[in-house]
Amino acid sequence: MPQFQSENVTLSYLDEGAGEPILLIHGFASNKMINWVNPGWVQTLTGAGYRVIAIDNRGHGESEKLYDPALYSALTMSEDARALLDHLEIESAFVMGYSMGARISAFLSLNHPERVRRVVFGGLGSGMIHGTGDPEPIIKALRTDNVDEIRHVVGKSFRQFAEQTGSDRMALAACMAASRQKISEEELCGLKVPALVAVGTRDAIAGSAQDLADILPEARVCDIPGRDHMVAVGDKVFKKAVLEFLSEY
Repeated sequence: MPQFQSENVTLSYLDEGAGEPILLIHGFASNKMINWVNPGWVQTLTGAGYRVIAIDNRGHGESEKLYDPALYSALTMSEDARALLDHLEIESAFVMGYSMGARISAFLSLNHPERVRRVVFGGLGSGMIHGTGDPEPIIKALRTDNVDEIRHVVGKSFRQFAEQTGSDRMALAACMAASRQKISEEELCGLKVPALVAVGTRDAIAGSAQDLADILPEARVCDIPGRDHMVAVGDKVFKKAVLEFLSEY
């Protein structure tokens, strides 16, 4: 996969298809393959005539692994996304993020609205404002050598996911310590980019999609029926809603 530099950090990305560009930003402990290629998003979007760019966030996938939490704020990672657009000489693009990627997409949209045509916040609703829970049990689960000691359900699920994806657990722990920056209602009220908020109806992590959409100046909701946080990303209802939303630009 091709690579580029953002603030001296080497990051990997994919760039497939032709047409209007859409930048995809994956969630925590995931990567461009697991979040976007395997669930069929790249095929769906390229088939619909879009140029698909998907980044591996720092510490994830094929990108450089860092171990200092200070290097992993969502704001910092949003600047990585902007740097990728600069690298590819793309003036503006559609942007879609899932979970942590949605938070990164929000920072990108707030700070560089001229670069974002429309934004999709997948897997994150009111948790963008109020938070998505205590990160410490997840950090502890990622750092421990003895899996049998993990009692926290969410922590254990992220540890298992990290092992299934062959991720660097220490890099993920550093990321988890810094990446869950909340965004205030006041800031989100000033969002200048049309948004789609898509959350599974069984998602216990994301928070309410409607509550987030009610705060945004121009937003709509896609309730992904019967899906939790981990499986909503590849749902056909989600894909249909995104294609309709993008086509209205």
